[in-house]
Amino acid sequence: MTRKIHDTDYLFLTTRVRALEGCLLNRGQMEQMLEAGSPEEAARILTDCGYPELETVSAITVGEMLNRERERLFQDLAELVPDPAILAVFQLPHDYHNVKVLLKSEAMGIQEDRLLVDAGRIPSKQLVAALRSGEVQNLPPQLGEAIDEARQVLSATRDPQLGDMVLDRRYFQELLVLAEETGSLFLQGYVQRMIDAANLRTAVRVLRMGQGTEFLEGILFPGGNMEVERLLTGINGGSMLEELYASSPLARAAESGAMAARGGSLTQFEKDCDDAVLDEVRRAQFVAFGEAPVIAYLAAKEAEILAIRIILTGRLADLAPDIIRERLREAYV
Repeated sequence: MTRKIHDTDYLFLTTRVRALEGCLLNRGQMEQMLEAGSPEEAARILTDCGYPELETVSAITVGEMLNRERERLFQDLAELVPDPAILAVFQLPHDYHNVKVLLKSEAMGIQEDRLLVDAGRIPSKQLVAALRSGEVQNLPPQLGEAIDEARQVLSATRDPQLGDMVLDRRYFQELLVLAEETGSLFLQGYVQRMIDAANLRTAVRVLRMGQGTEFLEGILFPGGNMEVERLLTGINGGSMLEELYASSPLARAAESGAMAARGGSLTQFEKDCDDAVLDEVRRAQFVAFGEAPVIAYLAAKEAEILAIRIILTGRLADLAPDIIRERLREAYV
């Protein structure tokens, strides 16, 4: 019989995470990176956050550095986290990313292994071997089923977008299952917020393209706080997105989303969605110990990696600091 995990089992890891939080990229450091004299100077600021100094700064070296940082984080926490399912929630998107890369490569008859990342539950080489041999039965069952379904759709339609839609739906299904298996209401709340944000993003894009709710109905994900039926009924009834989400944590994102749906900029909308998701875990800053601080740190680290990517790729593209600043999400610290 599996031993029940208690908050006290996280005492050591919570102490470790609190120390790591002090090294997270803060808003002041982001501003320093934006105003630095060159991309190289901007990248050097990251050494204060534990990142290695890059010999050359390019889109490729930045991407490799960030991938290695995520892999290192997962490897370190895997030895300490009492419930592996918590870590799996943050590894899962990388499994599905790798599957998308491999299935698209398979359909196009090319190899794009350079796009794979080793931050998932399954090493990329193992995933490559499973897909190319057709022996997916040794993979986690839900992932194997997702691969089979996506392959069938791709074979029938030759439409990579439809294959991605299958994998996205399966991803959120498995994400919910993992969160529920932990018994953590904090993690379940975080996943539900992710689903709500994903559905709002989907609704905005569909409305922006002038598509109807019949198309939307087939691509929304169940399991969020905003029921799919309520969202569809509201849109069909002529309700504005800002009305439907007025009393929810996504109210601000819905306001900018409504403008984006009418042809406005998507930049602010995407930022507001990501900020709303990170806001869900901020209350962990007031939790003494338990799984919540660990979950919040993992979410904050993902936000940091995204911020670094936005800043350095923007600097490499010679974008003005104000343009890059508009794309930056709120910092966790």
